[in-house]
Amino acid sequence: MTHPAKLQTPHVLLINPWIHDFAAYDFWAKPLGLLYLAAILRLHGFQISYIDCLDRFHPESKDGKKENSDGRFITAGKKDGRGPYLKTPIPNPRGLEKVSRKYSRYGIKPEWFVRDLSAIPRPDLIMITSLMTYWYSGVKETIEITKTIFPDTPVICGGIYATLCHDHAVLNLGADHVVSGPGEEIILKIASDFTGYSPTVLFDAKDLSTYPYPAFDLQRKIPYVPLMTSRGCPFSCAYCAGNFLHPERMVRPPEQVLEEIKFWYEKFGVINFAFYDDALLVDSENHALKLFEAIIRKDLKIRFHTPNALHIREIDQTTAQLMYRAGFETIRLGLETAAFEERNKLDRKVTESEFQRAVTCLLKAGFKKEQIGAYLLVGLPGQDIDSITASIEVVKKAGITPVPAHYTPIPHTRLWEKAVQCSRYELESDPVFTNNAIFPCSNDEFSWKTLSLLKRLAVN
Repeated sequence: MTHPAKLQTPHVLLINPWIHDFAAYDFWAKPLGLLYLAAILRLHGFQISYIDCLDRFHPESKDGKKENSDGRFITAGKKDGRGPYLKTPIPNPRGLEKVSRKYSRYGIKPEWFVRDLSAIPRPDLIMITSLMTYWYSGVKETIEITKTIFPDTPVICGGIYATLCHDHAVLNLGADHVVSGPGEEIILKIASDFTGYSPTVLFDAKDLSTYPYPAFDLQRKIPYVPLMTSRGCPFSCAYCAGNFLHPERMVRPPEQVLEEIKFWYEKFGVINFAFYDDALLVDSENHALKLFEAIIRKDLKIRFHTPNALHIREIDQTTAQLMYRAGFETIRLGLETAAFEERNKLDRKVTESEFQRAVTCLLKAGFKKEQIGAYLLVGLPGQDIDSITASIEVVKKAGITPVPAHYTPIPHTRLWEKAVQCSRYELESDPVFTNNAIFPCSNDEFSWKTLSLLKRLAVN
């Protein structure tokens, strides 16, 4: 196979891999970390190529789509930027053959990926990210195909799975090097080690305010932009690995975040923004509220979404009113359970009175029931159906929408050992068994029929 002539400066190819799962949907899901790395490399003079295996707007994805004015076909989606991925049925993973749900590859077809790889200059280095631990087989398939086209190019893998399950990733992915931890701290050293190119460092990995904007312009279309106004979380919830992934808290100046919002809005016409912060409202007087006030003053016609959930305790009437006026469209609250007498085993984020107060403030500010959802964890170790149905009823009685969130056992969390002990699968043997779609820590009570009943209870 022939390739175009190599570029003079080092060329790095970054790839967002496929998802292998029973279900997947683009709920404001972009590889923000990978696109930050692309921007950092570009800032330092590297030539960058990018392939998104989850690209909903791939020009060959014509089935069930409508043609745009420029001749491209676009994926049907919602006005808030979300939308479905293309999916292709594949065999269930080993050990999950008896699960009575269809397993699929989500994203572009392999032959499109091969053509896209073949169309770019031979890279000096390939970087592939990883997200959910139980999606690793999609990463593995991505690496395998990439190596058939560029067999002599080193492949580096990092991201969430690579960090949480580092040893497993080293043994199973087939990557030449697996990175653990925040990639921004070592990206330039890795690139230098593999390419020999050592630029002067132009940013501080410990200071978010020095980062370039993530390279969303590398996408074919920008239906929404994820925002990272802070990284790290002061809480240590039993089910969350945030403190392991990002042990240090970093916060960007509100005025800089506003400039980024204006950049994507004015230059690319982006109107939907999703906050990726784990603790957006913490120390809100010095951070979030200043940002909301600045957005209101600019009178930008934009919409905000909070898929990562907001800390309920931080929501008072002032905060709710500023969020409403700033253009928040989708509110998700991190309730997790309404069994308040038991919640200290999970986290210390909220009491019943604080939850009721937050909901009252949001509704009074003008938000509708349909805009406000409270996440409720389903499938926790030892959890029974009655506690879930009771939590759903508490949320509905408060006047907002229950949003069941399937629990995923995650290594390096306080709940991990308990999850391992009670699971009907050998969680430590293979991350595929932590898939939240199979409720690995639940007993036979959690049949598909029962789960369907819970979903109907949540929406009716």
